[in-house]
Amino acid sequence: MKKIILPVLGLLALVPSVAIAKDAATKRFEHEGATYSYTVKQVGDTRVISGVEERTGKPFTLRVGSHRVRGTVGSQQVSFTLRDVEPLKAETTTLASR
Repeated sequence: MKKIILPVLGLLALVPSVAIAKDAATKRFEHEGATYSYTVKQVGDTRVISGVEERTGKPFTLRVGSHRVRGTVGSQQVSFTLRDVEPLKAETTTLASR
């Protein structure tokens, strides 16, 4: 289960909180050959990540608190600390250069 959830949370570590606070636009990422699409909403002090693994259609919902992550992946309950989350190694992308 952590193979699915940890990459999602690692990706969120790379997204500025300002972008998360705006609308819940659908984002995508790939990890170990699987493509995931998800949205992030701020509900009080908690970030709610809802998405689906595109090939299988397996849904996931994660509630990220200040110290702990709880939620479901498919029909399975998950819970782990934020200490267990490792950021994804994002490739460097040049958006514009002068």
